[in-house]
Amino acid sequence: MTVGHDPSKSDGGNPWTLERIARLSVPDIKQLRENAERLNQADVAGLCTEALGVAAPTAASRARTKSRTSIKPRRLVARSRAFEARGVWVQNPGKSWGGVRKSDGGVVLALWADAIESGDGRCSYLLWAPNVDGSRAWSDQPAGKERLEHCKQAMQLGRAEGLLVYGERCAGHIPEEKAYTVLGADPETVVVFQVEMRGNEFWATWGRKERRPTDDR
Repeated sequence: MTVGHDPSKSDGGNPWTLERIARLSVPDIKQLRENAERLNQADVAGLCTEALGVAAPTAASRARTKSRTSIKPRRLVARSRAFEARGVWVQNPGKSWGGVRKSDGGVVLALWADAIESGDGRCSYLLWAPNVDGSRAWSDQPAGKERLEHCKQAMQLGRAEGLLVYGERCAGHIPEEKAYTVLGADPETVVVFQVEMRGNEFWATWGRKERRPTDDR
């Protein structure tokens, strides 16, 4: 495969996908991105940026968990493209995990599908937690601080939208910080949730509400 000839097509004439790009070496991904930017192939350049965020994990981080989700969406796209489909242009396509829609101020956040907790018809997802003794260094990084602000905005609005991201996690890292493989985001499935605080943590919750006792009088 000649990476530098045509960023709009991969080997065999097939369009580039995040999964195919992630299989390349880091130098090849950087070269592909450079060529894509030069030829105004913004979609390919964005995929390269996202792939570089999870490329070449160290030997210590190669331990990973297999996907627990039995049903996968039929079509996955780059996270930034899934946001664009919801009318959101993120600040950093390779790092941002959320954004605000200009048309109505709605908050849209990316959720790692396999990190969703479920039980009794309810689902929850840890959106943000403080970095205690280095346990969540991502929270202190620009993308983590951006997620915190989005959580606060979503609480004020009373709701937010979630996009599901699929892949394989790296042991010892939260998926927002580093993943072994990012397959992409499902642009067709949108989760509507509320944001609540549990201590110093922000959680997304959705699903069946608790039933109130009925008045038999």
